[in-house]
Amino acid sequence: MKIETIEGLYEIIRERKEHYEEGSYTCYLFEKGLDKILKKCGEECTEMVIAAKNQDRTELSNEMSDLIYHMLVLMVEAGLTLDDVGVILEERRQKTGNLKKFHVVDKNS
Repeated sequence: MKIETIEGLYEIIRERKEHYEEGSYTCYLFEKGLDKILKKCGEECTEMVIAAKNQDRTELSNEMSDLIYHMLVLMVEAGLTLDDVGVILEERRQKTGNLKKFHVVDKNS
């Protein structure tokens, strides 16, 4: 996946929020508001999980693409930029070997 693709899609989505375009699905989502955007994110996430469970690579790629698109719509709606998320992702990328220690409960005590 090229970062230019994500950046380009984000810019198109941002423009659709600022300038209504007749027949645009993105404009429709913004018009319907946060609840509709969140519903679509949830639907696409569930469909992605099912495709992964079914081990269908083509469907998984499609559903991941749908989820990423709807997440970008949510980012624009929430006023987040790619840099807002990118900073956090970079921080996580820099962490290596940071397996969390899980608390083990002794069920015999």
